[in-house]
Amino acid sequence: MQFSGYSLLNQLARQVCKQFSNSAINEITTLGNGLINDTFLVTTSKEQFVLQRINSQIFPQPDWVMQNLLLLCQHIRQKKTAEIKLKVPTILKTNDQKIFYIDEKNAYWRALEYIKDSASKELIQNQKEAEQVGFALAHFHRLFSNASIELFHDTLPGFHITPRYFQYYQHIKKQYQGTCDSDKTQWCQEFIAEFREKIHILEKARQQGLLSDRIIHGDPKLNNFLFDIQSNKIVSLIDLDTVKPGLVHYDIADCLRSCCHINNSNTFDLELCGIILNSYLQEAGVFFTNHDYQFLYPAIQLIPFELGLRFFTDYLEGNQYFKVTFPEQNLNRAIAQFYLCESITAQEQEIRQLIVKGRAVAFSTTN
Repeated sequence: MQFSGYSLLNQLARQVCKQFSNSAINEITTLGNGLINDTFLVTTSKEQFVLQRINSQIFPQPDWVMQNLLLLCQHIRQKKTAEIKLKVPTILKTNDQKIFYIDEKNAYWRALEYIKDSASKELIQNQKEAEQVGFALAHFHRLFSNASIELFHDTLPGFHITPRYFQYYQHIKKQYQGTCDSDKTQWCQEFIAEFREKIHILEKARQQGLLSDRIIHGDPKLNNFLFDIQSNKIVSLIDLDTVKPGLVHYDIADCLRSCCHINNSNTFDLELCGIILNSYLQEAGVFFTNHDYQFLYPAIQLIPFELGLRFFTDYLEGNQYFKVTFPEQNLNRAIAQFYLCESITAQEQEIRQLIVKGRAVAFSTTN
């Protein structure tokens, strides 16, 4: 259910905010531009905190999401302070000491620490910011590289499993009631058909034991990195709902997809890719294996295709998953991702060379 602006604020103030704080509520404003959860900044007479309504249509077990976040916080507390270069937002408990609140409509709400004097970005402005992104993602992976992954829930079964998305696409395509003969939809279908032979590469590598699951962020797009306003250094990775066991390749590839996408041309920024990869591998080199390096390029190529496939499927299904402001938005999003995938494919040799160079830098740093 979506609330109007006034009724949502009223609903939050009356039913939810006071479950986490007894202070007078001064203001509630929307925060960020996420496509899944509803996120708000709550300002009370004594504090500020982030309030989120977890989208239970996307996350069918919201309690698992919160248990994973609790495990992250507990794991971080076991580290030496000097080892930690990123902050995981603290869970703020309800007045009765629970880690979430369930309202009368059975919606799950949570409150998290608001990291002050920080901001997300939509575009990388310079080399230092690119280096920060690569380091921060690798540092996140490194911090949790020794976590007990069997304790973590799979909050999104099938997430980033491209063959499953393809199977679902085929199912939805058969059921689609609209016309699929526009130039745009025809092009998308042809692109998907041409790419389908490559969709199994990461899952086959996992099944063969060449790649192993680790704790991943799951959605490390650029605006999920928080930069300190004064130093312009990344201080936190947020939107941790998708944290789960998985392949770090999904994360690094999705991060590059987000950061290196030149929006006005839907092309891939090779120079930016090199900077982020170098910085990532310098930090990740301590746990990266030969096979991890081997499957980096296939992941970088696959993830934009996967997201495009998901956007296109959602368009055919009537825009059930991703929020849209007009009917063809998901179709346009799909086309943009497919063009980006084309650009990556055209620059395969250059990207592979960047990986070789990044590996050499990582080797010299860790030895």
